[in-house]
Order: sequence, then C-alpha cells, then structure tokens
Amino acid sequence: METNTWYRQIKAAEKTSIVQDGKRKFHYKFHDGQEMAEEYSMETNVLLRRAWKKKNPIRGSGDWEVEIGDPEPQFGVLDDIGIKENSSTPYVTRRITKTSLEWRIRNLPYPVEVYSVTADTQDKCLVVRTTNKKYFKKLPIPELERVGILPLQENISLSHKYNTLIIVYKKPSQVLEMEQKIMEELKTVAAIKDDQCKTS
Repeated sequence: METNTWYRQIKAAEKTSIVQDGKRKFHYKFHDGQEMAEEYSMETNVLLRRAWKKKNPIRGSGDWEVEIGDPEPQFGVLDDIGIKENSSTPYVTRRITKTSLEWRIRNLPYPVEVYSVTADTQDKCLVVRTTNKKYFKKLPIPELERVGILPLQENISLSHKYNTLIIVYKKPSQVLEMEQKIMEELKTVAAIKDDQCKTS
C-alpha cells in the first residue's frame, strides 16, 4: 500500500465520533462498504481498539474482526454445534503504545529461550517459531504495510511471563508521522458527548 493511501482513506471516509467512558470513539464508513470502529484514550491519544466490519457478498454485513485490542467475546456460538474451543489454545491479542506495536500470544508455557521472532521481508510479517516445534505463527503488521515499509529485525524485542509471549516492535518514524497526521485529521471530527444521546 502506498504511503499516503491509508491517510487518504481515513480522510475520505464518513466519520462520526462520540466521547464515552473516558474514550473517544470513531466510526468510519468507507467507499467500498467496509466499516471500521476505533477507540482512543482521551488522556494519551493512544489507540486502544480497532475493529473492522467487511461486507460479506453472501450475508451482506459481516461480523466485526478485531485488529487492535481484545477479541470479541464468543457467546456460545461454538457450543450450539457441539464444538467447544480448547481454552488452553494459544491466541493472539494486539496492543499499541506511543512508541511500539505489541503482540501478546497467550497460553504459551515454554521458557523465553525457546522462542524466535524473525522479520520476514518477503511476506511482510513477523514469524514466531519455537525450537521444540510446538508453535508457529505469522503475524501481519498492517501499520507497516500502510506506510509501505518492510519489517526490520533490529526493531523486535520479546519477553515471556505468565504463559504469555510478549513481542514488541519499535514504531518506525514513518508510522509515528502517519499517526500524527491521522490524529490531526480526527481532531476536525466533532464529537458527540455521551450525555447528549440516550442509547437504548
């Protein structure tokens, strides 16, 4: 994706905003029919959550897919068909801070020296491997794709605690600049205060 394409998409989208629970929430409608929802901290302007709703050609509107933040809770959907996901299965959540992109892979019990995380410039992702061959995962980095740059090994660090592998990728200057540009754009969107609208 070209460097300015993401910014142009954000700028051109139909945007609404509300201030609620100490967060500034945005809803975007894009020309291609996709929708995006974001939540930012009012104190830090850091993105707390981003989710996408992509058009489903068969069912119309699809489910929300979480890009940043905790996954959507599943309310017994799998139980209805007699399948229950194993609660010890590893799963990935994503966070963003002012200076880094973070992944947390939960339910990984092995010690930190078992893991390797490499920057894959061909697939434009991070690749997680274990020396015991028990886990393998490719982690896309949409923030880098949106500014048109490849991942660098030197920006990766990792740690492990509480059965969770924590991968930290230092934000390149191009990502920081893009975030700043988008934040300036979002400041132009008038926010509705939560007490101005009564939700049912």
